[in-house]
Amino acid sequence: MNGPLLRHTWRSQRLRLLAVALALFGWGLVLPIVYAQFGATFRSLLESGIIPPAIANFGGGDIFTLPGSIALGFVHPIALILVCVFAVGFAASAIAGERQRGTLEVLLSRPVSRRTVYATLLASTFGFVAIAISAYLAGMFASATAAGVAGEIDASRLPLVWLNGLLLFGAIGSIALAASVSFDRLAPALGVTLAILLVSYFCEILGTLWPDAAWLQPYSLFHYLETREILTGSPDPFAFGLLSVVAVVAIGYALVVFPRRDLAAPS
Repeated sequence: MNGPLLRHTWRSQRLRLLAVALALFGWGLVLPIVYAQFGATFRSLLESGIIPPAIANFGGGDIFTLPGSIALGFVHPIALILVCVFAVGFAASAIAGERQRGTLEVLLSRPVSRRTVYATLLASTFGFVAIAISAYLAGMFASATAAGVAGEIDASRLPLVWLNGLLLFGAIGSIALAASVSFDRLAPALGVTLAILLVSYFCEILGTLWPDAAWLQPYSLFHYLETREILTGSPDPFAFGLLSVVAVVAIGYALVVFPRRDLAAPS
């Protein structure tokens, strides 16, 4: 990695990172309180048949248990959008955005290799995502503690939840960076990444809401976010391995493609 570039990247993103972390901390406060106040009522409605079982499970989460509430908060569009500010927005623009502005050539004119530039931006992406996920989990645990329901989960399992989330959004960030090194403009890099993200999310959510579409879920990256399973003591190690493989493949692709690309004069 390149120290000056790393410091510049974190300096330029510090206000955005602070805003996202505070927003995710605030979002983490919400669902444990909702569960503490209304979880028993929702559970009785589900058991009575008033709430259809098909809509009681959204993306692997629910509001009837604390582990389910934490899982629901993780896959909710609010959390997804906030974390993807860095996993998609920053990563997709890291190279393609600089190329579009005509500033990438200035950076590469310095005595730093393309692989070093890429490694620095990849480390920054993972670092930003790690802080964002930590903020969400911190807000969730603080809220659960204040509501008196934190005893319903094993807090020692939260680092594993954090790792699972980091692998998921790190894989998405790796895909975004791979797209970023492949294009000279931000729009196609962002478009490819968002297409993969939205199709993946759609497959998981549709599969949880419509049993006939459950076969789509294994094709979704979000299917391997094991938040509820980790907190209930039954995670699938395959999920961690698959997300790691996706990230490694995307990283390997970028490390091969970026150094070999011809960068024509910006138009």
